Formats: sequence, C-alpha cells, structure tokens
Amino acid sequence: MSRQQTSPHPFRQPRAVWAVAFACVISFMGIGLVDPILPSLASSLHATPSQVSLLFTSYLVVTAVAMLGTGWVSSRIGAKRTLVTGLVIIVVFSALAGSSGSLDGIVGFRAGWGLGNALFIATSLAVIVGSASGGFAGAIILYETALGIGIAIGPLLGGELGGISWRGPFLGVSVLMAIALAATVFLVEPTPKPERRASVLDPLKALRHRGLLTMGLTALLYNWGFFTVLGYAPYPMNLDTHKLGYVFTGWGVLVALFSVFGAPWLQARLGIAKALYLNLTLFALDVLAIAIWTDHRATLIVCVIVAGAFIGINNTITTQAVMTVSPVERPTASAAYGFVRFIGGGLAPYVAGRIAEHSGLHAPFYVGAAAVAAGIVVLSTGHSLLARAEETQRDEAAGPPPANEKLSDLEQQALAEDMGSAT
Repeated sequence: MSRQQTSPHPFRQPRAVWAVAFACVISFMGIGLVDPILPSLASSLHATPSQVSLLFTSYLVVTAVAMLGTGWVSSRIGAKRTLVTGLVIIVVFSALAGSSGSLDGIVGFRAGWGLGNALFIATSLAVIVGSASGGFAGAIILYETALGIGIAIGPLLGGELGGISWRGPFLGVSVLMAIALAATVFLVEPTPKPERRASVLDPLKALRHRGLLTMGLTALLYNWGFFTVLGYAPYPMNLDTHKLGYVFTGWGVLVALFSVFGAPWLQARLGIAKALYLNLTLFALDVLAIAIWTDHRATLIVCVIVAGAFIGINNTITTQAVMTVSPVERPTASAAYGFVRFIGGGLAPYVAGRIAEHSGLHAPFYVGAAAVAAGIVVLSTGHSLLARAEETQRDEAAGPPPANEKLSDLEQQALAEDMGSAT
C-alpha cells in the first residue's frame, strides 16, 4: 500500500504566522524601496553611482555577518524577543537614515538597519517553518509569498514617496515596521528557548557540509547577478523616480507570482536540480541581454522586469533545498546560507559601479552574467546531494504512514514468520 501525499495549505495559518508574514512583507519592502531613488539620491547628494551603491553594500554585508549571530541570540532570549529586537532596530535606523543629511550617514544607518534585518529574517523563517500548518513546503511558499509581495510593493511605494523627497522611502519603512512591530508583539505568542544554546560558530561549522556550502556558493554567484541588476540597472534606464518605481514594481510582481506558482510547478515536473539548471541558465542569458542592450531603454526595461520570474523561481526552490540538503538544524542552515549569499549581494552593486566607471555601462552586466553562469558550474558539483534533498522533501510532504498501513505491515511480517515456522 503506497502512502498518499497530503496537499499543503499555505494560506490556512494561525494568526501568529500571519503576523510574522506581514512583518516579512514590510521587511522585504526595504530591498526594493530605495531602488527608484538611487539616481535622484546620487544627484541630490552629489555622489557617484558606486558611492550610492554603498547603501546596498553596508546593508547586505552587515546582514550577512550578523547572520552568524542570530542563532546565538535567539537561543538565549527566544525567537519572539529576537524578532522584536530586530524590528525595533529597523524602525530606529530607517528613521535615522531618513533624517540624515549626508551619504556617509545614510550608509552607516543602513548598516544598523542590516543588523536588525539579519535578526528578523533568520528568525522569521524559523518561526514560520515551525508554526505554519500545511507542512514544510507550505511554510516556505508562504514565506516566499511574503518576500515577493514585499519586493513588489517596495519599489512602488519607494517611487511614490521618493517623488516627494528622497527621505520619504526611509521614513515610510520606519512607520510600516512600527506597525509590524506592534503586530508581532500582540499576535505572536512567546516562544520557549531551545534546550541547547547555539554558538556563533555553528553556521560556519555547518558550511563544512558539502551540500550546504555548494548551495551557499551558488547563491553567492547568483546574487552577484541579481544585485548587479537591482543596484545598477536604474542608472542606464534614465527614468524619473515614479517611472523607475513602476518598472521595479512589475519586476516584483513577477517575483511574487513565480515564487508561489511557477517554482512549485517547475520543480514538480523537472526536480530540484534540473529546475535550477534551467532557471539559472535563463537568468544568465537575461543578464547577458541586459549587458548587450544596456543603451536600448525598451529592451533594458523588459529584461529587468522578466528577471523577476527567474528570481522568484530561484528563491523558492533554493530556500527549500537549503533546508533539506544538510543534516544541520534548519535555523543554523538558514543562518549559514544567508551569511554566504548576502556577501555576494552586498559586494555586487559597489563593484558594478566601480567597473562601470572604468569600463563603461555594459561591463558590470557582463560580469553579472558570467557570475550566474559560474553558479551553474558550482551547483553541478552537488547534483547527487540535490537528489537526496528532493527525496527528503517528498518524505516530509507525504507525512507518516497511516495507521492501517502500519498494521498491514505487521500482519505481513507475522504471516511471513508463520509461513517460515510451518516449513
């Protein structure tokens, strides 16, 4: 008798899960919120694109390094207090960034924002996975839905607020995160502290596992291409703040749709490995097209929006794979993976700006396409581990065997023993 898989229901959740998911939406809005204001910020503060890109670099590099300590903090004060601490830090530092009068000040406050972001992101994923109904896959889909919605709304809000003042998006995030903070405080129940206190070194030790390291390095290279597009494509588009907001909203909508619907469909038909190979190949070609037609505005806009589909698919499939590709605890795996991938995302926009200053507008995107292609090569070295991760996900989706199936097995064993004794 074969086990039947139970269909996850990612949108039937306890209110605490919805509170954390809402906070995730607001948190992820911060990724694309500053995109429409990058050119106007550079103009207002008399800065070069590479200098303005430090808004991404300080934010993401601090997020990456701080990921190493999220488990240490959460295991000592509990998941809810860690979420609340991260949200408070984001509220404070986003407000400070909006009130700053210099680029150096904004970059520094974005770094503080990144610290709060690390505490929140790593812990929120663990809370959603641990509390959500509908199984592990359903929890990941819900998390990626929140990510996609946040990324979709962020540029739209950033464009509208940025059209008033470049300070608007920063102050807007502060207000919205304060609302998310209140929802978390009142709707999320206190969580017990883990029996074992985590060490800051646990994520680094986890990277000794070949599967987790392979996924992390693949994500680093993929994020190099992703954040090159996100952090540098606004400049050659030559659009005003509102229009940039609309372009990146279209991009974000595709991220959301393909995270929720495209990724599960593609993985079900091709499996983890083939789905990622195909998706990364198409994304590399898309970034290559941006490199070739950087001066052609219409083509550039279309390619940037289409990139959202590849990003959505990649986010969902790789997040699930990371959680099942290694035997370490999921919060530790999330922290280790986040540490490696955000390093790539943090460095890419700044390097792209420096490359463009010396080699022209096309060069950063050629480098981004090459990085994504290199990620495919790295991923191929862990092919067998991805197959094992897929089996683990299938087993988790199927759930434990039904009681009547267990009884049938026992009866068959007893029958076999009886037959053996009779002979």
